[in-house]
Amino acid sequence: MKPTIVLVHGAFAESSSWDGVIDPLVEAGHPVIAAANPLRRLASDAATVADVVRSVEGPVVLAGHSYGGMVVSNVAADAGEIVGLVYVCGFAPEPGDSAFTLSERFPGSTLGDTLRPVPRSDGTTDLYISTDRFHEQFCADVPATKAARMAATQRPVTQEALTDGSGERPLWREVSSWFLIGEEDRNIPAELQRFMAKRAGAQRVVEVPGASHAIAVSRPEATAELILEAAAQPVAA
Repeated sequence: MKPTIVLVHGAFAESSSWDGVIDPLVEAGHPVIAAANPLRRLASDAATVADVVRSVEGPVVLAGHSYGGMVVSNVAADAGEIVGLVYVCGFAPEPGDSAFTLSERFPGSTLGDTLRPVPRSDGTTDLYISTDRFHEQFCADVPATKAARMAATQRPVTQEALTDGSGERPLWREVSSWFLIGEEDRNIPAELQRFMAKRAGAQRVVEVPGASHAIAVSRPEATAELILEAAAQPVAA
């Protein structure tokens, strides 16, 4: 049975951000689920994805983009037969790490200056990337018309989710991992991604010159290729 690929989007994105990646995965014979990540709180977001994994019969490869890497890292190892993790310009936290604290570990992120906060009636704060800054910040290597659509359809993440500390059992300590790095990522600096990949003992690290944070949109072939590599090596988990 070929692994099911569960794709987990990150902040300021949605499930359709995986559109260009899904076709080659399906053509290779894999069932694919582009999960809806709530982007509310880290623990509850991870529980939501864990519930998706529990619904799958057979092996699963989890791919997390950006904050989605925080989420997949916090999925319980016993949620299913998880055989690989792919970090797509994604965070791979240690216990206690938050997306915010990791982003400050190395210089290079310009995200903070682009954020627009929207207070919510429940006391939390939604964060958006300002529309006029979205293209340059998030997806500089995507055509302007597409970037405008991405900016209009971006899903906010709560500030609380980005400041939540990661749990005590990061999944990458128990499951083999692969890392795809956009060398021109302005949200999560490439240097930080290299550091996290080394810390996780990644099976392989692929760096894409000129690629932005939205690497799954701008470089879907490279993204799918690494996910397929992870899916082809379940024994390594």
